[in-house]
Amino acid sequence: MKKIVIIGASGHAKVIIDIIEKRNEYQIIGLIDSYKEPSQKIMGYPILGKESLIPELMEKQNVIGGIMAIGDNWSRKKVRDVIKNLAPKFKFLPAIHPNAILCNNLKIEPGVVIMAGVIVNAASTIKEFCILNTNSSLGHDSVMHHFSSLAPSSAIGGHVSIGAFSAVSMGTTIIQNITIGIHTIIGAGSLVLKDIGNNIIAYGVPVKEIKKREIGEPYLAK
Repeated sequence: MKKIVIIGASGHAKVIIDIIEKRNEYQIIGLIDSYKEPSQKIMGYPILGKESLIPELMEKQNVIGGIMAIGDNWSRKKVRDVIKNLAPKFKFLPAIHPNAILCNNLKIEPGVVIMAGVIVNAASTIKEFCILNTNSSLGHDSVMHHFSSLAPSSAIGGHVSIGAFSAVSMGTTIIQNITIGIHTIIGAGSLVLKDIGNNIIAYGVPVKEIKKREIGEPYLAK
C-alpha cells in the first residue's frame, strides 16, 4: 500500500483520516503541520513535523504524496505552494468519501476533498483543491473554481459558478444560474438569489452584500 501524509492537523484532518481509512487505498504515516509540536497524535497518527520534512520523507520512507487537510481556502493555497517548491514530485491526492454520490460526466481535479453525504450532479466541474463538506450538494453543470469550498448542508443549484477561493457557508442555498465572484464569502444560512461580485462578504435571506474583504482575510472560527 502506497504511503502518504496528511497536510494539516486540525479537526478537518480527522475527517480526512476517516475517509482514507474507509477507502483503504493508502497507508498514512503521519501528519505535517507547522504550528503543532511533533510527537502529538491525531486519531493515532503522529505529527511528524513541518513541510520542510517532506523531501526527506519522500526519499527515505517512499512517501508518494498526500492530502491537504486545511479548511481555509487561502491558507490551503499558500501551503500547497510551499510544498510544490520543496518537492515538485509530491502528488496531491483527492479524498472522496465512499458514501458521496458522484453522477456522470464530472471533471474532478487533483487535491479535491468530498465528504460524506455529498451529492455532485451531472456535468459539473470541481477544480483543484476544492472542499465539498458533509451533506453539501452541487447542481448539474456547475463549476467550483480552484480552492473554493462548500460548508456542510449548503445546496447549490444548476449552472452555478463559485469563484476561486470563495467559501459558501453552512446551510446556504444558491439558486440556479448564479455566479459568485473570487475571494467572496457567503455567510451561513443565506439565500442567494442574485450574482455576488469579487472580494465580498454577503449574507442574509435574501442575501445582501455587507462589505468588501481583503484577499486572505480569515473567515473560519478558530
